[in-house]
Amino acid sequence: MSSELTNLTLCFQRPSARLVSQDKAVLAATSLPHHLPPNSVLIRVDRFGFSANNVTYQALGEQPHFRYYDFHPAPEAKNVSPKTHGVVPVWGFGTIVTSSHPKIVPGERVYGYFAPTRYLLVPVSPSDVNKHAFYVPRPHLPADRRPYNQIIRCAADPEYTPTALGEDLTMLYRPLFWTAYWFEDWIFSLGYRAATAFLISSASAKTAFCAAYLIGKRRSRGESNVKIVGLTSKRNVAFTKGLTLYDEVLEYDAFNTALGREKWVYVDVAGNDDFNKRLFEHFRSPNTTSGELVASVALGMTTLSPASEKASSLDWSTNTFSASVSSQVPELEQFFMPEWLNVRKHQLPLHEIFRRQKEAWAELMVDCIPWVRLEHVFGGDEVKKAYDKIASSGFSPDVGFIWSLWDAKAVNAKTKL
Repeated sequence: MSSELTNLTLCFQRPSARLVSQDKAVLAATSLPHHLPPNSVLIRVDRFGFSANNVTYQALGEQPHFRYYDFHPAPEAKNVSPKTHGVVPVWGFGTIVTSSHPKIVPGERVYGYFAPTRYLLVPVSPSDVNKHAFYVPRPHLPADRRPYNQIIRCAADPEYTPTALGEDLTMLYRPLFWTAYWFEDWIFSLGYRAATAFLISSASAKTAFCAAYLIGKRRSRGESNVKIVGLTSKRNVAFTKGLTLYDEVLEYDAFNTALGREKWVYVDVAGNDDFNKRLFEHFRSPNTTSGELVASVALGMTTLSPASEKASSLDWSTNTFSASVSSQVPELEQFFMPEWLNVRKHQLPLHEIFRRQKEAWAELMVDCIPWVRLEHVFGGDEVKKAYDKIASSGFSPDVGFIWSLWDAKAVNAKTKL
C-alpha cells in the first residue's frame, strides 16, 4: 500500500486495558476512507509539537474530569482498538485534503488540537463555521472544552506566522503559553492576598517559564513588584538560569534554606507529591524563616510519567487531591484555563480579549526565539523511537520537539511556507 494512501497513528496503551505488552506506544497502520461522511474534512497532519504537556495529556487520558483520550478515538487496527488504546492530542499544522462541508475547501492551511497521525478525519458542526475557525462537535465532552474543538483557519488567524519557524514556535508555545497567560491573568485578577513572591516548581518547563515571563512583563509595566523564584533539578539549573526569566533559581533540595521571608504563592507545575509534602511542612513549621505561604495552585504535572497511575488518584472535579494522597499534601487549587476563559468572556469584550492576546503573542514570537533549540523528527519509526526515549529518560528542557509521521521529503514537498 502506498504511503500516501496509508495512515499511521501513534497510539498509547490504556491503563484500564491492563495489557501485558511492554510497548506502551504503537504505530497503527490503517487505510484511508473511500468516501467522507457529510460535513467532514480529511486533514493531512504535516507536523505537530510534543512536550511535557502531552505527557500530562497521556497520564490523564482516562481521568474522568479531563478525558483526553475522548478527543480522538484510536483506530481499529492489528492489536489496536479504542478499548485498548488511546490517542494523545497534539497541537499541529495541517492541510485540508478533502472536504464534504460546503464552506471548507481543499488546500486550506489549518492549526488545531489534532492526533499524532498522518491523516485526521473529523466531523464539522454544520453551522459552527466562520472565517476564522470551524468546530468539531463533541457532545460527549463538557461545553468548556470548546477551545479544544476549534480548528483555526490560518488565512484569517491574526496570530499565524506563515514561515516554518513561525509554525514551529506556534506548535511549541501556543497551547502552553495561553495556559500560562490566562493563569497569570487569573492570579492577578483575584489579588491573592497581597502576595510578594512567586515560587514556581518545574521551572525549566515551558508552562512554568512562560508564567515567569508573563509575571515579569507585568512587573516591567509597573503593575507589580513581586519576586519570581524558580525551583528545578540540579541538572536543569544552568538552563533555567540562562533563560533570565527568574530572579532566583534554586535546586529542590535547597529551597528550605534559601527562601527569603515573603508572602508566597506556590505555583506547582511539577505535580510531585513528595516534594509538595516537604514544601508544605516547611511552611507549617513554627521555625520557618521563609515567611508565609498564602496560596498554592496546581498548574501542571511535568513529573508524571506516561500512563502514570497517579492520575487515577486525583479528584479534579473538586479541585482537591483525593483521600489516597490528601494525607501527604494540603489542598491545591487547580487552575483550568477553559473555565477561567469562560469567566473572562463575561467580564471583557471579545475584541479586548483578542487585542490583548494579539499583543502578547507578537511579543512572545520575538522574545522566545533564543529559549530552546528546535529538534525535528520525521517518519513513523523515528517518532516512535523519540517517544520511547522520552518515556524512559524524560525531556531535555533546552529542546523543543517538532514531530511528523511523514518523512522529511514528503513534508517539504507538501508544505510550502
